[in-house]
Amino acid sequence: MLIRPEEPSDVDRLRSLTAAAFEPMRFSDGSEAEALDRLRRDGDLTLSLVAHDDHDIVGHIAFSPATIGSESEGWFGVGPVSVTPRRQRMGIGTALMKEGLKRLRAQGANGCVLTGDPAYYGRFGFVADGAVTYQRTPAKHIQWLAFQGTRPRGELRFSDGLQD
Repeated sequence: MLIRPEEPSDVDRLRSLTAAAFEPMRFSDGSEAEALDRLRRDGDLTLSLVAHDDHDIVGHIAFSPATIGSESEGWFGVGPVSVTPRRQRMGIGTALMKEGLKRLRAQGANGCVLTGDPAYYGRFGFVADGAVTYQRTPAKHIQWLAFQGTRPRGELRFSDGLQD
């Protein structure tokens, strides 16, 4: 499997892959593919990586700017993370997450923040301690990972393309 940056020719395939990956998820409202389009349109898709295997894209991860309290520099929201349904639970999402975090660290980012399952994201070092809040989302699902600097604290704001 090869992980590489998104290319313009990938956009239609990524839209389909994202919709298929989130369709069976009970927490999804079906807007994830549209959110990616909005991030691209707004110039907020800071890092977009695809997993390519057997001549097809099998996974994708997106990172976009985020603000936590008054900290607006160097923080990135993670998501959506999508893996084609027939290839889920095979390590593709893990590989995409590790590569994306590595690249952001190398670029000097302060850290990443996301909403998601603590059992899954905790293994990458993400912490849900209640210091970061997001709308009415339960604190256990708001997670952060600092690469450098101080712990984040405050209300999370994702890029406009990801806002509800």
